[in-house]
Amino acid sequence: MISNTMKSVISNNSIIRAMFEEGMRLSKIYGEENVFDYSIGNPNVEPPESIKKVINEILNEETPNYIHGYMNNSGYDDVRDDVSAFLNKKHDLTLSRNNIVMTCGAAGGLNIILRSILNPDDEVIAFAPYFGEYNHYVNNFCGKFIISPTTPGTFEPDLKALSENITSKTKALIINNPNNPTGVVYSEEVIQGLANLLNEKQKELNTTIYLISDEPYREIIYDDTFVPCILKYYNNTFTAYSYSKSLSLPGERIGYVVINTLMDGFEEMTSALKVANRILGFINAPSLFQRVIAKSLYAEVDVSSYKKNRDLLYNHLISLGFECIKPQGTFYMFPKSLIEDDKKFCEDAKQFNLLLVPGSTFGCPGHVRLAYCISYEKLKNSLPAFDKLAALYNLK
Repeated sequence: MISNTMKSVISNNSIIRAMFEEGMRLSKIYGEENVFDYSIGNPNVEPPESIKKVINEILNEETPNYIHGYMNNSGYDDVRDDVSAFLNKKHDLTLSRNNIVMTCGAAGGLNIILRSILNPDDEVIAFAPYFGEYNHYVNNFCGKFIISPTTPGTFEPDLKALSENITSKTKALIINNPNNPTGVVYSEEVIQGLANLLNEKQKELNTTIYLISDEPYREIIYDDTFVPCILKYYNNTFTAYSYSKSLSLPGERIGYVVINTLMDGFEEMTSALKVANRILGFINAPSLFQRVIAKSLYAEVDVSSYKKNRDLLYNHLISLGFECIKPQGTFYMFPKSLIEDDKKFCEDAKQFNLLLVPGSTFGCPGHVRLAYCISYEKLKNSLPAFDKLAALYNLK
């Protein structure tokens, strides 16, 4: 018999994955070209062509031990040197390899951070809407997940509510910037406000409160939007990063964690992260792709394709009367549902072969998430289905 914990997890299994599987089922019935799957954030933009070249160079020119050998738990030293040098140049920092832990994507990074900082019943706060897996990650280490609201109409942090949610048991705050599912980017002013509040609370409660910034969408931004580097604003900060979106490599599960040099107990924390990176079961980040990343730090995907999709979909939804914030980043849109019951709304959308994800999955009922990382042609062909959905509720 499986554990009671896993029974609970299975019963609340990801609606996003369920929608993805529903899309495959409907495609067999109606044809893939007639099913409009906005459920999962699987990048449709191809990885940079240079990635293939780099993989072949490494495999053909390097010794097997260089590619496949054991390494420091934090990752290959030379790779961490390269990553830290890149971040120093990009963000005007002074990091070294000691600040970097190569991980199995941002998810692996978040889990080693939480494993390193949480005691049973410690509290971790996230703003709603939030990436639904955060709850599971916190529960993995017997923590308590606390949801704090955002400001209606902007999805920016409600600092007054956050202040009330911080207690002597608060160990960390997780932010996702740019944000999945809204596409909102927290400005420098917002980040500074968060930092000021956390500093005040640390003094008031005589505790350490960590700020964990989950940033897999940092490079997927539009309209010259600026994404602040969180390390410059608050000392007790971690960054979790993934190349899943920025290089369209989601299946490779490669990323890193950055630990702020000014963090309380920096050396002890780096030791904890190294060990956590081994004992959680996935062991080190994939060896080949550590080498690939080190040679691809300046590579980029073509974000203009996502922007083109964003503009077409956003403008069409607004023309139909939907209420929605225009995304500044990511490849997600988070319009209001046309009825209060967002789950029923998503069921109704399936009548027109539209697969949407209810906002309640992200702790924010009354909205739906659309992952517009699909082909432009498919998106364009889906617009009549949105017309029919709007007509179903007499929106037009």
